[in-house]
Amino acid sequence: MSTKSYPTNVLEQTRSVLSAWKQLDAFTLGDLTSAALEADVNQTEPLLAQIAALEAQLTDLRNQRDALYLDMWEKVKRVRAGVKANFGDDSSQYEMVGGTRFSERKAPVRKAKAAA
Repeated sequence: MSTKSYPTNVLEQTRSVLSAWKQLDAFTLGDLTSAALEADVNQTEPLLAQIAALEAQLTDLRNQRDALYLDMWEKVKRVRAGVKANFGDDSSQYEMVGGTRFSERKAPVRKAKAAA
C-alpha cells in the first residue's frame, strides 16, 4: 500500500476550489480547466459509493467471523472443562487439549507490602 501524498479532505478542497473557479471568467491553467477538475470530482463519487458498500460488506463479514469465533471459543472452553472434569486437572489428556497441568502451574507469589 502506498503512502498518501494528499490531504484527507482533498475532495472537500477540490469542490471549494471548483466552486470559486467557476466564478472566474474563462480562467484556465494550460490544459487544466474547471471542466476537467469537475470530471475528476464526478469520477470519485461512484468510487466512494463502491468503497462504502465494500466497507459495509467487510463489517458484516467481520461480525459473522466474530460470532463464529465466540461460538468456537465457548466450545473449546467446554471441551477443556469436560476433559478436566473427566480426567483431572493434572492429566496428560487435559494437557493435550491445551490445558496447563496442575503440577506445571507456577505457585502464586504474594507481593510485598509497600513501605509507608
